[in-house]
Amino acid sequence: MGARTRAPYPPAFRAEAVQLVHANGRSLSQVAKDAGVHHETLRGWVKQMAIDGGRRDGLTTEERTELARLRARTAS
Repeated sequence: MGARTRAPYPPAFRAEAVQLVHANGRSLSQVAKDAGVHHETLRGWVKQMAIDGGRRDGLTTEERTELARLRARTAS
């Protein structure tokens, strides 16, 4: 059986949730609960925004998108 999937959360929703984690001293778990997302989902968003902002090492969202595009093109 395949994994359940859902439509991605809008970028503005993700950004607001991450901002809440950084802004008001509430725990990541509490913000996730209030936003209605799993805490690991929110943790991933926080991590990716830190990478995109240059505060952490890793592939940026833009780099991940380009890599996926190139892999799809190579697989065709």
